[in-house]
Amino acid sequence: MPSTTTEQRRNARVILNRLKKRYPEISTALQYTEPWQLLVATVMSAQTTDANVNKVTPVLFERWPTPEDLAAANPEDVEQVIFSTGFYKQKTKSIIALAADLVDRYDGVVPADLDELVKLRGVGRKTASVVLAEAFGIPAIAVDTHVKRVAFRLGLTQNTDPTKIEFDLRALYPEKDWEAVSMRFIQFGRDTCHAKKPECGGCLLRDRCIYPDKTGG
Repeated sequence: MPSTTTEQRRNARVILNRLKKRYPEISTALQYTEPWQLLVATVMSAQTTDANVNKVTPVLFERWPTPEDLAAANPEDVEQVIFSTGFYKQKTKSIIALAADLVDRYDGVVPADLDELVKLRGVGRKTASVVLAEAFGIPAIAVDTHVKRVAFRLGLTQNTDPTKIEFDLRALYPEKDWEAVSMRFIQFGRDTCHAKKPECGGCLLRDRCIYPDKTGG
């Protein structure tokens, strides 16, 4: 775990407390009824919106309600269902492969363990962390493009590698706060701290931000 100073941890706490006030209750927008559905939905959410994923998952899980069903699915049939989420061929391969791994390795039951989850094909640390935090309530920090951007601009990390950023954030926040971090950073990235034109003028974290290319007054 990276070393941190008292001042760095205090600054990180101020940032999270402000985001907690802005987003008192927050969770993934992906719709699911059980952990394996969230696992599949999170994999499909790459390069698209959660809303787009939510449009296709009811059909997907109605046709293939269990990991066993999806593992045995015809890829062309799955492609037709998830086409609108983009990169549908690769996503189809990924979700069928992870379903097969889930059946072969864990009898179709999603493991509540990061090291085990990332053994599934198509599942990286980000996806695994989302499932742990959202479906199981286990402390985890998921680093997507929004978390990466917000953490870097706020000076909470100097790294660009998602795994290193995850461990930087773990070092700054106590474990009890880990699951509070990701979804708030993600929503703040969507609402305010945009990639190209961040809304810096009225930003509640402007005084904490080291980003040199601020916009607005």
